[in-house]
Amino acid sequence: MNQRPVIIDTDPGIDDALAIAIALFAEELDVRLITTVAGNVSLENVTGNALRLLRFFEKEVPVAKGAAQPLIAEFVDASNVHGKTGMEGYDFPEPDMSLLLEEHAVNAMRRVIMESPEPITLVTIAALTNIALLFAMYPEVKRNIREIVMMGGSASRGNKGVMSEFNVGTDPEAAQVVFQSGVPIVMAGLDVGLKALVLPEDSEEIKNMGKTGDMAWHLFRRYRGGSFQTGLKMYDSCAIAYLLCPELFTVEETYVEVELRGSLTAGCTVVDLKNYLHKTPNAKVCTDIDGEKFRVWFRQALAKCI
Repeated sequence: MNQRPVIIDTDPGIDDALAIAIALFAEELDVRLITTVAGNVSLENVTGNALRLLRFFEKEVPVAKGAAQPLIAEFVDASNVHGKTGMEGYDFPEPDMSLLLEEHAVNAMRRVIMESPEPITLVTIAALTNIALLFAMYPEVKRNIREIVMMGGSASRGNKGVMSEFNVGTDPEAAQVVFQSGVPIVMAGLDVGLKALVLPEDSEEIKNMGKTGDMAWHLFRRYRGGSFQTGLKMYDSCAIAYLLCPELFTVEETYVEVELRGSLTAGCTVVDLKNYLHKTPNAKVCTDIDGEKFRVWFRQALAKCI
């Protein structure tokens, strides 16, 4: 099998943890690097969480620490959803510090991208600060990036502000840089994340799927992205699902820009589905997902983990 090389930019995070698990054990993907950015919780915590996950999964993937705060916006985390450490509810092993690179994430990404004989896919399941810095400092990397598959943005309402989704709303200026970069983008945003549910009966089945399933079940009990009783939203796994099972999604090719000046709408992804702006499309936007098929895919994907 010809594996797709990927870099995962992340801020683990409970739903990040499950997305990373699926990616690490997917035969179709070759995870070359994991980079961290402040988002769900602080940079120190998300980096420690990434290293804990790799030891837990018995995987040796290099990790590079990135931006500790947004480009301009004030940093506000989501510890109210993920807990103070980002992954509360399970007793993880100590982080494998041997995997932490001395390089900054931006430099590590540049090196991995430029050394790769085939184009790299960037899977971004966090604020886009690292990616914006990468493009600003090293624009030459764009020619060896296949596409960016991002969890972020919304074609409707928000979950950080009235119109802003959390990952984009955390660093709107960075997101605007990325959308204007000319690199192919797939946006799997809030519209599909809200429908990518793990229902109570799924949780009970997952609980018995080895140590990853047991870990997931314990994290689910602390997760505030939905309800343990009515369904938990697996936002970040949508980006991995798009890579592995794109037929789950309804996709529209359109133009997206990020609102930066609106006093009530800063961080809004303006998704021009009806071509009011008459601009060339710069993204493929996932507008819908088959929720039932996602549940089946998610359980099957987790069953492949240890």
